[in-house]
Amino acid sequence: MGRKYAIRDQQALHFVTFTVVNWIDLFIRDEYKQIIVDSLDYCIENKNLNVHAYCIMTSHVHLILSVNHSGNLSHVIRDFKSFTSTSLKNATKENSVESRKEWLLWMMERAGKKNSRNSGFQFWQQHNHPIQLDTNELMDQRLEYVHNNPCEAGFVDDPCAWTWSSCSSYQRGVASPIPLVYIE
Repeated sequence: MGRKYAIRDQQALHFVTFTVVNWIDLFIRDEYKQIIVDSLDYCIENKNLNVHAYCIMTSHVHLILSVNHSGNLSHVIRDFKSFTSTSLKNATKENSVESRKEWLLWMMERAGKKNSRNSGFQFWQQHNHPIQLDTNELMDQRLEYVHNNPCEAGFVDDPCAWTWSSCSSYQRGVASPIPLVYIE
């Protein structure tokens, strides 16, 4: 059975969203967001990943990604999600100031037990809903969506004010902690 959302052209630009199970607001702590940044940096350096835009929200991450000619975007995403799932689970367990620790781990264990593709733990929702960005109009629309997401959520009035986004890099030339390949 085919899926509506699938990466068919592995080298094409794609918009993807990674969502924490049950839309849990895990990324309210900078140390958890930093794991995402560090993992993306690793994939850039070691797995031919290109990050064109990003926004780390409280419960999900929006990305515009591609891979270099020899890469496979589906494999990079699989590896990224697997690694960050384990890293974020461990960071949650080890965080001495995480007041929601038992509840967070219980929710993720519960989600994992409901999904036969997991071994008793699930951090990310299964699907990424990849959308291939094959026209300039679609690229512009998704880039705007990624950058305006914090405003739409009511967190900030100016999208450049959201620290964990590529918006200020695009609009103001501010250095990004994630090396970007800009969409022209």
